[in-house]
Amino acid sequence: MSTPGHRVHRGIGVSPGVATGPAARLGQPPRLPTTVPPVGENDRDRARTALAETAAELERRAKLAGPEAAEVLTAAAMMARDPALAGNVRDLVDAGVPAAWAVDRAIAGYRELLANAGPYMAERVADLDDIRDRAVAYLLGLPMPGLPAPGHPYVLVAEDLAPADTALLDPAVVLAVVTERGGPTSHTAILAKSLGIPAVVACPVACSFVDGQPLVVDGSNGTVVTDPTQSEVDDVAARRTARAARATQRGPGRTADGHPIALLANVGGPADAEAAAALDLEGVGLFRTEFLFLDRAEAPTIEEQRRVYRRVLEPLHGRKVVVRTLDAGADKPVPYACPDPEDNPALGVRGLRTAWRRPDLLRDQLEALALAAADAGATPWVMAPMVATAAEAADFATTARRHGIAKVGVMIEIPAAALRAAAILSEVDFVSLGTNDLAQYTFAADRQLGALAPLLDPWQPALLDLIAFTARAGQATAKPIGVCGEAASDPLLALVLTGLGIDSLSMAPVSVPDVRTALATHTIDDCREIAAAVLRADTAAEARATATHLAHTP
Repeated sequence: MSTPGHRVHRGIGVSPGVATGPAARLGQPPRLPTTVPPVGENDRDRARTALAETAAELERRAKLAGPEAAEVLTAAAMMARDPALAGNVRDLVDAGVPAAWAVDRAIAGYRELLANAGPYMAERVADLDDIRDRAVAYLLGLPMPGLPAPGHPYVLVAEDLAPADTALLDPAVVLAVVTERGGPTSHTAILAKSLGIPAVVACPVACSFVDGQPLVVDGSNGTVVTDPTQSEVDDVAARRTARAARATQRGPGRTADGHPIALLANVGGPADAEAAAALDLEGVGLFRTEFLFLDRAEAPTIEEQRRVYRRVLEPLHGRKVVVRTLDAGADKPVPYACPDPEDNPALGVRGLRTAWRRPDLLRDQLEALALAAADAGATPWVMAPMVATAAEAADFATTARRHGIAKVGVMIEIPAAALRAAAILSEVDFVSLGTNDLAQYTFAADRQLGALAPLLDPWQPALLDLIAFTARAGQATAKPIGVCGEAASDPLLALVLTGLGIDSLSMAPVSVPDVRTALATHTIDDCREIAAAVLRADTAAEARATATHLAHTP
């Protein structure tokens, strides 16, 4: 339990908002008995049934969950039904290993493979752990692990959360989430944000929180306060009331004097796009297409891609939709696109560079996008990731326009591209700043590592300098510059970005009300004054403090 002198604990804020309530810990996974029994004559069938029942339960939860969570749960169910997994379990049973131990050992092998396959795949380890825990509990006749039910609202505390648990979180019961593990791309982060539940992950002391202990969780700044004072509890109530009021505001993004800043959504598939279309947003600033290419042996066909892209474009008809072409490699392994092992994949063949080896993947994707655009009567803005030079931008633009893409852009997420933004903009129609990767490459710091979070702070002066440099290039060429990294979701930083000359901000939809309100309460001159002062700061802390002093964000 935390001591009174150390009540404020840091993690990574992955879903904005603040909440207070008593801690309730997630149910513990089943442990195998120390004494191993002999193999029973029905163990092979029992093990097969356990995996099948686990898959069926995940599929049942998928039907009850929202669209984004349903995709996650369906993928987990497919893992539980994997014939290779069943075959490994059967072989272990035949070799004399009892059913529960066979399931545990077989899944442990897959777990090790995922854990060593890069940060993106490592995030999927929680899926395997959940399958193991449910199947083993079934075989041992133990209670299923899962969400607590203390009879009152609570702050959920766990080492990590499996998608089966996260998908069924009820925001009326689960006030906030704190996990010891996890990262910005974990299921906990993705699904908590989609549900609007404040969440902090990678909080090392979460294991010390005990049931019933009062907590304040701030998912915006990544802090957890243990044993809060009455004043701190009252402050949470006031902030929640103010945030609820902001959520009712409508209209396009504007400063107080009417300067337009488009507010857009980041989406990862058709379900996200349909949800975004129902919200008061001006479109999509980042449609990630790699979900179509991951976890499969070969690339999707043109027709398969065409159908999916049409499902994204149609509900957003008349609104801006920015599509990012395949961003494979590094933390998003696609073996058929990046077949050769690399010592440093984050600096290897990824993003647009995959077209060097597999130009057909890019050609097929562009053709599918053009066909889907014609089907939907839409004009998508299509951009390539990981562009380093103006020559690369020119080559992509030529290829895209040859396939009928009218609006062509690139991502600025490499310092070299930011420094040569004017030359790149001479080749394309727009650029979008991916601040997460731009920070990673600016500071040589893996953005998946919680230990390096201070270097990856979007308030770092060097990062802001690169953003400012790119924005000035956009103004000089009269071409739009957007931001689609997590920096766009910070209401205070949104004022700085606006003041620097950014035209659009793309974020998770849950973050839009706070950003909309911050912009509406400041003029464009206010934003420019704040931005100019922030650029003179020498540290991230000084930059944030300067903006806080000059702006009174809600």
